[in-house]
Amino acid sequence: MAGFDENIVREYFELHGFLVRQLRKYQVQSRKKLAEEEIDLLVYNPSFNTGGREPGFMLFASELPYVHRAVVVVKGWHTTQRFTPNMLRSSSEIFKFLEANVLKVAETLFSDDTPEFNSSQDLRRILVLPGLPTAEPHRSECISLLRERGVDGIISFRGMLLDIIQKVETNRNYQKSEILQIIRIMKNYDLLKDPQLDLFK
Repeated sequence: MAGFDENIVREYFELHGFLVRQLRKYQVQSRKKLAEEEIDLLVYNPSFNTGGREPGFMLFASELPYVHRAVVVVKGWHTTQRFTPNMLRSSSEIFKFLEANVLKVAETLFSDDTPEFNSSQDLRRILVLPGLPTAEPHRSECISLLRERGVDGIISFRGMLLDIIQKVETNRNYQKSEILQIIRIMKNYDLLKDPQLDLFK
């Protein structure tokens, strides 16, 4: 299932003009992961404008133009349970991609001769997760904990899926993407509606 979640994230970034690199096509189970195996995706924005502002912590589609390059880790635990401060405190697995050896590998994979490209400050660390608590103070506490550990931004699966659904057109054939094609067919048969249409119910 992890591969399917990564494919959704990949489609999301590609729909927004990013180049996406997936380092592995297998699941590590019987041994400890290597540094590069902690990374799910590397994303690069070729239309990034260096004079722009810093992206916000909650990365909605409107924030993506301000991201130049990033390490992306996907935690697609699709249950009714949301991330909580206690879950973040007790699970070291969530933050493995923030370890120095992992980020060093990521910087090497992004290396180039241009000075702006070699800047480690430019490399964002993005976590994709089901969602944060909606009630305060738990929501703010989760955000603080994630920031303290070194996460630069988070994307929720709900926000990402809503954006993908909105962007998929029923009169286009997405033969090269199973995910987009399934969404197109479901929209075509009125099984999925564009998010903005819900406002008029």
